[in-house]
Amino acid sequence: MEVREVAAGILLGAAMLSMTGCHRPPTASSRRSTADQTLPPFKAVASIKELMDSTVDPSADGVWDSVGVIVNEAGTENRQPHSDAEWHEVRRHAVSLVESMNLVMIEGRHAAPPNSKAGLGELTPQQIEAAIAANRPEFNQFAAAVRDSGIEAIDAIDRKDVKALTRVGGDIDQRCEACHVTFWYPDSQRPGA
Repeated sequence: MEVREVAAGILLGAAMLSMTGCHRPPTASSRRSTADQTLPPFKAVASIKELMDSTVDPSADGVWDSVGVIVNEAGTENRQPHSDAEWHEVRRHAVSLVESMNLVMIEGRHAAPPNSKAGLGELTPQQIEAAIAANRPEFNQFAAAVRDSGIEAIDAIDRKDVKALTRVGGDIDQRCEACHVTFWYPDSQRPGA
């Protein structure tokens, strides 16, 4: 082999190496920006009714049932969390309630599964969806209000403040009901209405 051939081979090899150095594999941020352009950020799969049944109601019940006074034939029970484990369990419910309200606000979510019937005194699922679509900001405000009360519940739980947790539990109930009477059963007869 001549010196020129060796030199040309070295130059060719160096050029190829420098070119491969210029090509960088895609970074996480470049892959993410491409994905952001092609995929919606959320995909609503469960209906609002299914979220209520699977997440919202059990979470709210876990907060509500954690405190209270139960009076029956056996006597009076002052119910409240005592141990760290009990407080942790109530906190889990409150966190689930807060985050479930974020899920409720995802647009494109149906009111109920296909072929669902209206409950007693309720609008049909189609009427509920139309009411939400006609006033999405109010619907989101109701969900945000429940979420904010849930955040207050988490704060009360972290402070182990039974009185505050009891009060905020009432707030959660009122805020849930305000949404229900607006979008689910607006024509129902309510005491004092």
